[in-house]
Amino acid sequence: MKIIIVDDEINAFYNFLDKIISNNDIDYKFFYDKADAIIKYVKENKIDGDLLVINMPNISGLELAKKLIDINPKINIIFITGLTITYDDLADDIKNNTLGFMYKPYNEDELMKYLNLLNNHKKILKVKMFPNMNCYMNDKKIEFASLKSKELFALLLTYRGNSLYMDDAISKLWPDKDIDKAKISYRDAVWKLRYTLKEIDFECVIFKRGVMELKTNDIECDYWDFLDGKNKDYNYDFLNSYTWSIDYLMNLDAIKDKNKD
Repeated sequence: MKIIIVDDEINAFYNFLDKIISNNDIDYKFFYDKADAIIKYVKENKIDGDLLVINMPNISGLELAKKLIDINPKINIIFITGLTITYDDLADDIKNNTLGFMYKPYNEDELMKYLNLLNNHKKILKVKMFPNMNCYMNDKKIEFASLKSKELFALLLTYRGNSLYMDDAISKLWPDKDIDKAKISYRDAVWKLRYTLKEIDFECVIFKRGVMELKTNDIECDYWDFLDGKNKDYNYDFLNSYTWSIDYLMNLDAIKDKNKD
């Protein structure tokens, strides 16, 4: 989980937050009330939540919240304040993104409650590639818009964040097809993959002209865990439905055999 914390008096807040957040496996970044730096960071990073002080000299926390919601309509905001303020005091365009209010003086139990709330709002995509490809969101199996869009996503997962170019995808998914027809099939698979990800509200792929990249954060994958030595689930079966998966078997077999020693 990745969050930002915005306060014009960071030193007072830092000592309270740092130990608690560090012990809870949270990626966090502190900011003073400098809107440009905060906006730039949120544009360039996927943020799950924002702990935001309301009263700051350079920009109102409420005003900053509107700007952040414009950038990331799904961002969750927890307001920090010494004032008596409730949901009724918020504009509608902020209210829907607000998880609650943490009132000063700071309270560790209150902070943990909101960190848990943020974590519960976070979506994790779970992927199984041994022996076949299946994806789950909150334990519900994802139905892809087409078999080829599912296969394309499987290929993206094997690239694990590296750029997948159209030519590479075509050579694996449509090796025997006329190039012009293969490009049409590729674009159709891309469109249907985008549709599926939008339907589950989990846009984890960067789509560019002729190239795609997978954003690997918030994805749990048994294949990745095996490569990283975190599990031993591989039993010589990997993406059985896809012929191109043969290219990966030698490396997987070598790791499996090494782990036997």
